Amino acid sequence: MNISTLFGMILAWGALIGSLLMEGGDVRSLVNLPAAFLVFGGTFGACLISCKTEQITGIPGVLSRAFQHKSGNPVELISTLVRFADRARKEGLLALETEMKRSEDEFLKRAMRLAIDGTDPETLREILATDIHFCLQRHRASESVFTTLGGFAPTLGIIGTVMGLVHMLSNLSDPGKMGPLIAGAFIATLYGVSSANLLFIPIANKLKQLSHEETLLQEIIVEGAISIQAGDNPRLVEERLKAFIAPEFRDDVRGISVIDFPARKVA
Repeated sequence: MNISTLFGMILAWGALIGSLLMEGGDVRSLVNLPAAFLVFGGTFGACLISCKTEQITGIPGVLSRAFQHKSGNPVELISTLVRFADRARKEGLLALETEMKRSEDEFLKRAMRLAIDGTDPETLREILATDIHFCLQRHRASESVFTTLGGFAPTLGIIGTVMGLVHMLSNLSDPGKMGPLIAGAFIATLYGVSSANLLFIPIANKLKQLSHEETLLQEIIVEGAISIQAGDNPRLVEERLKAFIAPEFRDDVRGISVIDFPARKVA
C-alpha cells in the first residue's frame, strides 16, 4: 500500500468535511442525489465518449497501481547492476543466468538476457528503447483517463448549478423554497470541483510520477546492461550509473560498492 497516497486522500477529504463541521454544518447537507447523478454520471459519460473502452475498463487496475504500487529504488538497482558487472567480469556473462532466475523485474531480465545472448549494443539499445517508449505510451493512456475526468467534472458541476438556479427562478412565487434550492444548486459545483481537485487530478499526477520513476529505472538498466556486456570495470559501471541519480544519493551507492558483493560460485 502506498501510504502517502492513502494519507493524502484521507487528509484532503477530511479537511473538506472537517471545515464544514468546524463551522457547525451538517454533513447531510452535502448529500444531493440529483446533483451527484448529474455530475458523476455526466462526467463518466463524457469520459466514455472521449476514451477507448479498454482505458475505461482498466480504471480498477490503474487505481490499484496508484494506491498499491511500490516504487523501485534506483540506489538498490545500481548496486545490483554493479554486482552483476563484478560477477560477469570474474566469471563471464553466462554466470548471470542464475541471477536472472532470482529477479522479479521483467525488464531487467529481458535486458540482461539480450546482453548475455551477445546482442549488438546498438540493437540492444534500440530494442529496449522501443520497450520503454511503448510502456510510456500505455502509462500516458491510463493517465489521460483521470486527466479527462478531472477536466469534465468541474464543468458538469457548473452545468448542475445552472440547472439548479433555473429551477429556483421558476419557483420565485414560493420564497420559502429559494434557500434550499440555491444550496442544492451549488452542491453540484462542489461535487465537480472537489472530485476533480481532490481525486481525479491528484491520481493522474501520481500516475505521471510513477511512470517517470519507472522510466528512470528502465534507463538505468539499459545503460547498465550495455556496460556489463562490454565488460566494463565495475567501478566504471558504478560511476556511469550514478549520473542518473541526485548527488545527495550517490554516496549511498558508494557504501554498497563491489567490495561488498564478492562473486558467488555458479551453482
